Parts: sequence; structure tokens; C-alpha cells
Amino acid sequence: MAGTVVRTSHPGLRPWLVVAFSFLALSLVFSTRAAVGLMMPVWELDFGWTRSFTSGTAATALVVMAILAPIAGRLVDLHGSRAVMIFGLSALAAGSSALVIFLAFGGISAIGFGLVATHTVSATVEQEFSHNKGLATGIATSGSTGGQLLIVPLLAVLLTMMSWRWSFIFLGTATLFMIVCVYLLFPKGRAPDRTVREPTTAQGCWVKDLARIIRMPAFQILFWSYAICGYTTSGVIETHFLPYAATCGFGPVPSATAYGVLSAINLGGMILAGWLTDRVNRPLLLGGIYLIRGVSFLILINVGSSLETLILFAVLFGLVDYSTVPVTASLIATHVGRHVLGFAFGLVSAGHQLGAAAGAYFGGHLFDLYRQYDWVWWSSLGLAAFAGLMVFCLKDKPAHSASLDAGSRA
Repeated sequence: MAGTVVRTSHPGLRPWLVVAFSFLALSLVFSTRAAVGLMMPVWELDFGWTRSFTSGTAATALVVMAILAPIAGRLVDLHGSRAVMIFGLSALAAGSSALVIFLAFGGISAIGFGLVATHTVSATVEQEFSHNKGLATGIATSGSTGGQLLIVPLLAVLLTMMSWRWSFIFLGTATLFMIVCVYLLFPKGRAPDRTVREPTTAQGCWVKDLARIIRMPAFQILFWSYAICGYTTSGVIETHFLPYAATCGFGPVPSATAYGVLSAINLGGMILAGWLTDRVNRPLLLGGIYLIRGVSFLILINVGSSLETLILFAVLFGLVDYSTVPVTASLIATHVGRHVLGFAFGLVSAGHQLGAAAGAYFGGHLFDLYRQYDWVWWSSLGLAAFAGLMVFCLKDKPAHSASLDAGSRA
């Protein structure tokens, strides 16, 4: 088949502006997702809801995200990211201003969560950079946690001083501003470059791509390990960390402060992981991240009423929270193929969201059953250790990696 030409590099500042505003867009999206954990106890008091119902709202959003993830990735592969990002941010702004919480968060905002996501940003960076891709991906995707250092504590202040509704009005307004920035600064479409040719990513070939991808053992390892990643991060921590802190006796501000510390360390952890991705054995790096994450749950189980222990957990978990993203993106690129990175990472991200949905829902269900979170944290520890062992089975440089980007599809 005839190949289409894609970009490998851009002179000037534009690629780094794409990185910067991808960081900011993810900051708003993931802060909105984190807000449900902050608002959960308040909603339960205001509306008389159970923890299972509020957790179900978060789980519904994650299922919607799982459905949209491969679609968003495929669109980025074909057409670039600007239209995908703008549509996703528009859905997020609409959801933040809606009055029906379950519909707004579990449906409208979830569309934004699914489109403006780490796999979308990773595929965008892959199109923009030819060198230091791991570092650039780490910086861009670290917005998924770094922006929460300021935004989540600010939401806690608005919640304490005013109401949860004002918190969402703030998020909706900030998202509208971000739409304008993305429209002005992101490239329209996937502009060609005359230096490197890759196989055509034709719209009619997605079924063949899907069949080829899911047969790869490397994809299966990355899919299931990333599903566990979703359970142990977005599922149980993003949804239940703040409610757990409340059951330990911590108020909204100290709880959100601890979450902000986690986010700050996570920012550095993602950038460090991106930098290391370009330099060290990636399966060892990714497996080590999962094992350290598992150990951190031992600290969380023993928090008690100690704010210092809560902060200690936030520091250790933050170091390895979303640091899986740049490493996983790099492994998908070399083990599956750069020309289908958006689609393949979208499929893997769908697994992440399904794992997260399971963690969000069953975390609430187990809390309703036992009135404590210990079983949630123990399950997370065991699954994280299993994910680390799976990833150790991968090779850093597969023998067929060069052909993935140079070969053509039947």
C-alpha cells in the first residue's frame, strides 16, 4: 500500500507549546475527575445517597471513557488532536455546568474525560517530536496530576467557603478558556513531513489493525497490566482516597492537601519516568513502578489518624502513580507500532478505565459491606505486584520493532 507521510520534527517553539497546553488541558480534566472524591461525602449528606451509588457515578464515567478511548486514539492517528481535544473540552465544560449530577458526571463530562486523555496526548506528542519523546510525553501527560496540586485544594476551599456547585462553575469557566487556547495553538490536522514514511493508517483498516494488535503477546501484557494500573490508581485512589481520609478523621482541607502532595510528587514522578524511558530498560522500569506501588498500600492500610503517615503514603504513591504512562506509551510504540499508537494506546487505555471502573465501584461496595477500606487496599497491593511480574516478561527491544514502523499491512 502507498504510505502516507507523517511529521517527525518541528523547528521552533510550537511543539513545546503543544506540550504545555496538553499539560494544562489534562490538569483540568483530571482535577474534575478527582472532584468527585472530594464531593462524595457532601453529596451523600445533601441527597441521602449511599457510597455504592456515588461510586457507581464514577464507575459509569470510567466505562464511558473506556468506550471512547480507542475511538479518540484512532481519530488522532488519522486527523491529529485539535478537533478531538476541542470536542472533549466542550463536553467537560457542559458537564461541569449541568445540574443533574449523575448525568453530568457519568455521561456528559465522561465524554470529555474519554477524549482529553493521556493516550490522546501521548499520540499527539509522538507526532510532534523525533527526539526526547519519553521526556516530552512525561511532561505533557504529567498534567494529569501536576495541575491538581493547585486546583484540587482550590476546589476544597470553594467547597468549604461556598458550595460544591461553585467548584464546578469554576472548572467549567476554566475549561472554556482552554478551548480557545487549543484552537489557536494546536495544529489543524496531521500535517505531513517529507522525511519519513510510515504505513498508511486508512480508515477502512481498523478491523485489520485490531485483529493484528490483539494477537500480540506484548499487547496482552500491556493491556492487562494497565487494567490493573487503572484499578489501583483512578479506581481506588482517585475515587476513594479522599473519602478514606474522611473516615480516618481528616477534614476536607487536610485531605485535599495530602492529595495535592500526591499530585506534586506525581508530577515529578511522571517527568522522571519519561526521562528514564529514553535511557534505561523499560520493562524493568515499569515493573519496578508497579512493585513500589504495591508496597505503598501497606502504608495506607496503617494510616490511622496520623496525618504524617497519610503524607508519607502520598509521597511514595505519588512517585509511582501515573509514572506508568510514558513508559507504557513507549513500549506500545516499539512493540505494537508507532503508526497505530493512538489506536493501540486507546485500546490499552480502555482496559485501564475498565479496571478503574471496577476499583471505583467495588471500593464503594466493599465499604458499604464492611464500613472500612482495608480489603480494597489489600486487593490493590496483590494486583500491583502481579502487574509488575507480568511486565518483567517483556523485552526492552523486541527483534521485530523495526519492522513495525517500516512494514506494510495486507
